[in-house]
Amino acid sequence: MIGPGAAVAAQAKVNLFLRVLARESSGYHQLETLFCRLALADDVLVRVRRGWAFDCEGADTGPSETNLAYRAARLYALERQWPPGCAIEIAKHIPVGGGLGGGSADAGAVLRCLHALDPHPPPRTALLEWGARLGADVPALTLDSPLAFGYGRGDRLLTLPALPARPVMLYVPAVRVATREAYQWLAESRGDAAVAGTTGVRAIDVGELAHWASLVPLMANDFAPVIGRRHPDIARVTAEFRTVPGACASLMSGSGSTVFCVFEGPLPQPWPLVASPGAAFVATATADHVVGVRHIE
Repeated sequence: MIGPGAAVAAQAKVNLFLRVLARESSGYHQLETLFCRLALADDVLVRVRRGWAFDCEGADTGPSETNLAYRAARLYALERQWPPGCAIEIAKHIPVGGGLGGGSADAGAVLRCLHALDPHPPPRTALLEWGARLGADVPALTLDSPLAFGYGRGDRLLTLPALPARPVMLYVPAVRVATREAYQWLAESRGDAAVAGTTGVRAIDVGELAHWASLVPLMANDFAPVIGRRHPDIARVTAEFRTVPGACASLMSGSGSTVFCVFEGPLPQPWPLVASPGAAFVATATADHVVGVRHIE
């Protein structure tokens, strides 16, 4: 029997900057990044029931057992001994594997939906702890804040006031970049020792993140040069974005491969740039709020 349900928009993210710092003895790197949610989102619906079901349309995300959203639901049930099962439905709109956090956003959305349906919900901090077990981006995409400074492995978070929403154009290349490869290429470019990446790095004043004018000069991605050398289309579009009237910053999100450009005003019409074969431009905007969970009867 199908029980109550909850639905939410699982909003994508871009990294307005991404700095890869010291490498720990464990092999993980310290990061500093600024997560910013987008209007672009997957649609996620969760209904409590007996038994488990998972359906994802719009993109091939692999077997349900490996899907972050499904794993999030099973982890919630393991920790809470509730629900007895659920049916998860996802309509994908966020490009898969492009550095926009689609899988992590879906996982965060499932955690938020189950929390809203739980008769005795745990503290919200528990969702962040469980999210961190699933992936470094999941806690940031479980928050109700559209802007968050991430540090440590990217899963330690400081929520910040939202920036005014601005138009964004995404460039989604045909190529996908594996995170493991991105770190390997960066390590090779640095001759990476345990403390590589820490020398000469300027500390960020959180006050600089409160306004677009002070934030734009900080907008850079340490992965971009090494990935751009291997995938020239990414470097080409990053540079071409900056020539479009009204563009204020363009860079790659996460470890790639999506490139985004933030605009001061409306996107130019008609759009002046041309996508490579298999690639696409997608118009969206930065979000000034995170969409709330809706209860479904």
